[in-house]
Amino acid sequence: MGEATVRQLEGRTAAPPPTEERADRPSAERATQRKPVSWRPRSPRRPRLWFEVLLIAVSYWTYSLVRNAVPEQRAAALRNADWVWRTENSLHIAVEHTVNHAVNSVTWLIVGMNYYYATLHFVLTIGVLVWLYRWHPGRYAAARLVLFATTGVALLGYYLCPLAPPRLMNNVGFIDTVVVHHTWGSMASGNLADMSNQYAAMPSMHIGWSTWCGVTIAMLARPVWVRVLGALYPVATLVVIVSTANHFWLDAVGGLLCLAFGFALSYAWYRAFPYRLARHVAGPPR
Repeated sequence: MGEATVRQLEGRTAAPPPTEERADRPSAERATQRKPVSWRPRSPRRPRLWFEVLLIAVSYWTYSLVRNAVPEQRAAALRNADWVWRTENSLHIAVEHTVNHAVNSVTWLIVGMNYYYATLHFVLTIGVLVWLYRWHPGRYAAARLVLFATTGVALLGYYLCPLAPPRLMNNVGFIDTVVVHHTWGSMASGNLADMSNQYAAMPSMHIGWSTWCGVTIAMLARPVWVRVLGALYPVATLVVIVSTANHFWLDAVGGLLCLAFGFALSYAWYRAFPYRLARHVAGPPR
């Protein structure tokens, strides 16, 4: 009986434990669980009118509130403006003063630019959004994300780099064309100066938004003449912001960098640029 017991114990000891067999040969279920899950790009959805109107209204209100809540650091803004002006002069690219005085000598032209600066920035941007919503619903959300991301990152620029526009610089001789010609053309001049942060010139959202509009129109419009006008719109805006002494042209570079960030974020989210997505979205709004 003792020998039988010893043999049974030896048999049990010699048998490999079941846990070792599982460790050496993992089951198919465990192998499946260990597979990494790849991230899928977000699919565009059909926009809903009430949501888009509310979103744009709240977003613009928030943007204006945050932009104007940034402390008006006048001393720092003027120092930064002086630095930009000296840098441009040292590189022989300081053309703002010459353009400002040349265009100001043509009254009808500079008055038109004042109204252009005050109105078209908002009117055309909203118009392009409406056009996308109506005729390109599959591309609308991605294009809107570009615009919103561009505007959001611009707020960091207003906070981190307060910059006075050329017309507010001391002893340089820039002309504030709105004040001189008594036109309603800037939220930062005349009686409207207290309603807006005058030292939020870098980056220029006039350039960021106009380039977004121009690229959208040039890529999606069908008539050739409309596409050409879309491509020229940011160029005309650059001439306007310099002529009215509201921005240095380097502010425009800042606006383009913000726009590049917006496009990069939208591409990462949808794995395609807005203009490469399908024009329409199948199915009801979700």
